[in-house]
Amino acid sequence: MEGGLEKRLYDVAAEGNTKSLQELLEKDKFVVDRVSFTCTNKSPLYVATMKGHDAVVQEILNTNPRLAQQLDSQQSSPLHLASAEGNLEIVKKLLSTAPHMCLSRDCQGRNPLHLAAMKGHVEILKALIQEAPSAAREKADRDQTVLHLCVKHGKLEALKILAPNLNDRINAKGADGDTILHMAVAVKQTEIIQYLVGSTKIDVYAKNSNGQTTMDILMQNQPEERNLEIIHILRLKYRISYKTETQKIKWLTQRGDAIMVMAVLIATVAYQAGVSPAGGIWQDNSTQDANTNPHRAGEAVMAYTHPEAYKNFLRSNTIAFFSSVTSILFLISGLPFTRRLFMWIMIIIIWLTVTSLSVSYAISIVAVTPKQDEKSLGNVLEIGIGVWFGLMGIVFVGHRVRWLRKWFKDKEVTEPWPRRCREMKNGSQESV
Repeated sequence: MEGGLEKRLYDVAAEGNTKSLQELLEKDKFVVDRVSFTCTNKSPLYVATMKGHDAVVQEILNTNPRLAQQLDSQQSSPLHLASAEGNLEIVKKLLSTAPHMCLSRDCQGRNPLHLAAMKGHVEILKALIQEAPSAAREKADRDQTVLHLCVKHGKLEALKILAPNLNDRINAKGADGDTILHMAVAVKQTEIIQYLVGSTKIDVYAKNSNGQTTMDILMQNQPEERNLEIIHILRLKYRISYKTETQKIKWLTQRGDAIMVMAVLIATVAYQAGVSPAGGIWQDNSTQDANTNPHRAGEAVMAYTHPEAYKNFLRSNTIAFFSSVTSILFLISGLPFTRRLFMWIMIIIIWLTVTSLSVSYAISIVAVTPKQDEKSLGNVLEIGIGVWFGLMGIVFVGHRVRWLRKWFKDKEVTEPWPRRCREMKNGSQESV
């Protein structure tokens, strides 16, 4: 009797007859629970999902929600099947019952989102991303990303949904070293190539494990019209990339030349201030002066008239001198200063140098100012220091804001995917 009921349950699931299912449950309310323990492959829920009977799926889930987690012999769940089949209503029902199954992998290492991408089911992709954003970042077999799967199966619309949110994976390589652009060029998917080159940060210079760029792959094939179209697209990107890189190198070279001029000038000024500080040097030897302090020719007068100020002067002037000399040595050392990191290090050193030189100037001007003018000098210095720190603050904040804008732009993927998907969904509803 029990075996007959279980067989009838499978038949009802395949037929999609909700009324018959309810009658069956009235006869034996444990039949669905019993099946969850006895079935070794495909459960009634799996059968109903395969046939697309969403009402029967809901009834079975209400009776035994554990079936949403049951896997078949291929380690595939009902959510895998619904995602591959493109049944959005069933996907939503399964997600509400067992949302963690978004991360479940079948025997080929694919989760439900991977299958939806391979089939090009855009709405299901949005639903899965909204429920489990991390599923899109999981790799499938052969170390392929979900973007590789989109390109491999020619699903441009799915790629357009995923690529903007996976900027940091756009140049990822599979086990064979191919990027998604390598794959698209190999199978001559012109529309996908056009999208990748025009709308993403794809690296056209990337090489696969054979050391080949996308252009190298194209040149291996016999000339044909589609090849020529792809070559035109890639060459345009190559020219833009080359022009951008050239402009960046030119900017960095000009900045390096300016830093070299500043460093030489500051080193000269600091050296001159060191050997001939404000107030001059003694011209004669004396065993004692008006304050009974002996001195020798060539020694700084400031060291005797303002000893504490002179010590601070020596510190700041020495920092300015050696910082500028260090900058000169770095610039002529052959280090790769065409990279922004090294150039920003040099700029920071120059900031330190200029600040130290400014402190040296302030100490020197205080030392040589007559007492009757000290008050007016104090006012001038207060204004000067205020302006100086104001300018430094503006420069610092400006660079910080620019860095933050770039960081947020590069890290769009960190924006909560559910909100992005709701925006996409709302946009599609408004268009309807």
